[in-house]
This record gives sequence, structure tokens and C-alpha cells, in this order.
Amino acid sequence: MKTGGRPHASIAADLREGWTRVSESAGTPAEPPQEPRRRRPWLRRTALGAAVAVLAAAGTGWALYQQLEGNIRTDRDTARELEQHSADRPAAVVHDALNILLIGSDSRGGGNGAYGRDTGTQRSDTTILLHLSADRESATAVSIPRDLMVDIPACTQPDGTRSEARFAQFNWAFEFAGAGCTIRTVEEFTGVRVDHHMILDFSGFKNVVDAVGGVEVCLEEPVDDPEAQVTLPAGQQTLHGEDALGYVRARYSIGDGSDTERMARQQEFLGSLVRKVQSDGVLLNPGRLYDLLDSVTSSITTDPGLASLQDLYDLATSMREMPSSGVRFLTVPRQPYQNNPNRDELVQPAASQLFEALLHDRPVTVEPRAEEAHQNEQEGPGSGSASGSGTMGTESGAPPSGTPEAERDEGQPGYRGTTAETGACV
Repeated sequence: MKTGGRPHASIAADLREGWTRVSESAGTPAEPPQEPRRRRPWLRRTALGAAVAVLAAAGTGWALYQQLEGNIRTDRDTARELEQHSADRPAAVVHDALNILLIGSDSRGGGNGAYGRDTGTQRSDTTILLHLSADRESATAVSIPRDLMVDIPACTQPDGTRSEARFAQFNWAFEFAGAGCTIRTVEEFTGVRVDHHMILDFSGFKNVVDAVGGVEVCLEEPVDDPEAQVTLPAGQQTLHGEDALGYVRARYSIGDGSDTERMARQQEFLGSLVRKVQSDGVLLNPGRLYDLLDSVTSSITTDPGLASLQDLYDLATSMREMPSSGVRFLTVPRQPYQNNPNRDELVQPAASQLFEALLHDRPVTVEPRAEEAHQNEQEGPGSGSASGSGTMGTESGAPPSGTPEAERDEGQPGYRGTTAETGACV
């Protein structure tokens, strides 16, 4: 992956430079003196101490590097699936722009047994297509509803068998055929090439939140959700790992119980997380950056193109100057599926306009959605309330979720959403 970072060889150069600086500060000249016979004992001891310190620091740094590098799990099965179908994949259009598919897995395996019985499968509880602009001045995170009805290509399943192409819920791809099938599905209905992917499970999400010291949220009402295992008071508060996970998972106990509202809440939470990282200078503080990298590398499964510490570090540091107002969150334009109001379908041409903007690295404008919960019409459980009437856009006159609401400069539409600048407590 090309992110503008320095090659691994620069680490050795930095160590050599550090040795020179420490040696000079300790009084050890780079060139031997003309009369070295009467060197003072204290100077020798100081120089020796400095040398030991440098060597220890170099050894410790290398050990930490190796530890972080060893944390990362490489998803080679997905790489093979994508390579097998490379001829069918869309081409990248804008050099240096990146599209990363973020997949939140609801797997109960590993350390996630507390959240339910391990069935041996996993679903994409949350899926976000993250577009990073070529100049790294902006990022657009597009949530994809799990109940969106899409064309899923024939894919290789974990047992080696081949599934048939089908028209089904988006969630089917990850549950039965893994990340490779999910990526190919996204590429098929968006036309956007996915450059990288990351899979994060429940435990990983908690670790990342804790690594940044918690994330601030504002609750208009108390939350008591036994299924999500979370109880929270109303008001402004900082959520840490377990409570943060319960908050973004909770559905029926908050607001109208819709997946639409839950996705909006997840986006607001991620906005607050981004703002926390930026405002606290995490990316500029080596110690705190290490904690974050340790949590991330211990928690993710990713493609070979991101499966090194250097790649992840370069990716993170390439975004450290990105303004919070440039980090945008929205949901793919969709409405209740015509044959089943409990499912979703894409709204056209709004969806195609959004995907074209991402493909060509054009800016995407988001509209405030403070009143969205009140403006939205009744939806089915797939993305809306439990009433299941599926009359989105008919009772209140509001457009389907994610539909462009206003034309912007140069004909670019605006979409309902939020930014990291807005966050959850603004």
C-alpha cells in the first residue's frame, strides 16, 4: 500500500541518527581527540551509559515493533478469492485515493462468548465503505444496511464449496461466504474498487475505545437494553469499552427501535471517536499512538496490503492533518424493499450519484439530520420501526433515507448525515 510513508530502512537511519545525537550530548566526539591518553573517568562512564541507553532503546523499539507486527492477522483466504476474480473487479480511477471496507463482525467465537452462543458463523453487524481522498483532506464513511437487498455473486464458502449467485440480503455474503464475497458484492453494486478491508470483532471494538480513553456521548434518554447488555443514564458521559459496545449495539431500547436510528447513532459515535483522537493528539504522541496501534493490531484481520505495522502507521499518520469537518458519515440511499418492507433497496439515482462521487474522488456533502428521527416515515424492521408499514416518504413528505436533499456546487447533491466535527454532543 502506498500512503506516502517512509520505507523500513529509515528506521535504521533513525537509530543511527539517534546514536549520533546522544553521543554528542554525552560528550563523546564523533572523531577521536588528538590526546586521548588522559580521558577522564567520569566522561568514560557517561559515554558508556549513553551507549547502553541507545542500545537498550534500539532493542526495546525493535521488540515493540516485532510485537505489534506479530499482532496482525492476515486474511489470505480473501486475497485468494479476490485474485481468482481479479478480471471482474472494477479498476481504481484516482491515484492515491483509497477505499477501505470496514466490517464489524458479530462472531461469538474467541473472547466474544459473553454476547451469545457461538454458532460457528459470523455476520457483518456493521459494514462501512470508507473513502479517503487522494489529498487526505477528507474521508467519507458510507454505512451499508445489513438488510439491503443486493445481487451477491457466486463465491467460495469456508468449506471450499461454491455458492450460487443470488439476490439476497447483504448480510448473507459475509455470514456464508466471508469477506471476499462481501467485497465482491460491494464492488458489484457500487462500481467502486475496494483497495483494503479490515474486520473488527466485539472485543476489538472495546479495546480501541479503551485505548483512546473512552468516547463522549450525549443521551437524550436513559438506556436499559438487556440484549445489548448495557444500562446507561441520560445525559453527557464518557463511555468505555463494554458500555460503548452495548451503546452502539442497542436497538429496540433507544428511540424508535429502528436500524436506521442505530446506524445514525453508530456514525455519531465514530465521529466522537475521531474527534477524541484528533483533539487529544493521539496521532502525534508516540506513547499514545503505540497504545492505539497495539489495540488495533491485536483486534483486526486485514488484507496483505495492510498487514504490516509500517502500512498501518503510514495510513494513520497520513490522516493526522485531516480536519474533523472533513470526516463525513452517511448511509447508502435506500428505502423499504418493494416486495418486503422488512428489507431495504437502493434508491436511484441517488445511490449511483453517491457511488460516482466516491469513484472519482469528488467531495460528498452531508446535511444535518437532527430532526431525522421525527421526519422519517414508518419503516419495516429491516431499517425502520417495528410497525413495518414501509411507507417511507409518503406520510411526512421526507425523501427516502440518504436521498440527496439539495443540489450543491457543480451539481453535487447533499445527503443526510453528520461529520466528526458535529459528533454526538454538539
